[in-house]
Amino acid sequence: MNMVLVGFLASLIAGLMTSVGALPALFGKSVSQRANGVLLGFAAGVMLSASFFSLLLPGIEAARELHGGNMLPAAIAAGGLALGAAAMATINELVPHEHFFQGRQGPKAQALARIWLFVIAITIHNAPEGLAVGVGFGGGNIAGGMTLAVGIGLQNLPEGLALALALCIVNEAPAEERCS
Repeated sequence: MNMVLVGFLASLIAGLMTSVGALPALFGKSVSQRANGVLLGFAAGVMLSASFFSLLLPGIEAARELHGGNMLPAAIAAGGLALGAAAMATINELVPHEHFFQGRQGPKAQALARIWLFVIAITIHNAPEGLAVGVGFGGGNIAGGMTLAVGIGLQNLPEGLALALALCIVNEAPAEERCS
């Protein structure tokens, strides 16, 4: 079985769960602010647990097998986490995008239509998720990779709904506010 293909398909399915989450908005269903908060909290919890149990702990264990000891493997995993956070912070500064609550950010963000800023923001967010699923399968552990893909897929459901509802609000705005 080709692990690259399995990882790619699992990551693709997890990413498509964002679209499944957006379906209620397509049919005109609305979600209360409270329900939206609960769904986003659920998504955050699933992502945190997936990050910890499917990435950090296996990373520490892999480093322990290579280097032995207790502190060095933890330091290696912490260093990888810090590098990933630095990469995302750099992307956040260099690529124009729009956050739901913070508004437009990045160079030339004012010149792009709001819809494209949302698309770019979701792409920035989903790229590390795809990498995480790839890493999950990269070690040859199908069970670990599937757990990570399912966790990411579950957190993508409410995320897709939140994005779709935000885009519906954008589409209800006046044309000059939507496209500038």
